[in-house]
Amino acid sequence: MSFPRRILKRMQDYPAFYQAVWKICASIPKGEMRTYGWIARRLGKPRAARAVGQALAKNPFAPLVPCHRVIGSDGRLTGFSGPGGLQAKRRLLEREGALPAGTKIAPRSYTR
Repeated sequence: MSFPRRILKRMQDYPAFYQAVWKICASIPKGEMRTYGWIARRLGKPRAARAVGQALAKNPFAPLVPCHRVIGSDGRLTGFSGPGGLQAKRRLLEREGALPAGTKIAPRSYTR
């Protein structure tokens, strides 16, 4: 995914690690989910899943950076700091077809 120049310029105000996390997160296709660990491994830092979560919690570029598509390694919906919390995350994922309605744990169709 390519970002508009104005967004790339604003991203420069944040740590390089955050920028890298947000860019990888933006590559997650609509209707799909990935784990925090998946992003960490893509960064070449496989033990940095918690740091990925911290970077996503600071994401000022939603929905362009779709942090709602990132879930826990066990398939649970975790860590959504946007308005409405986890219920909003669930609704967004259901609307995109990534999560069947009423499901508490994601089906195994996500990439760990």
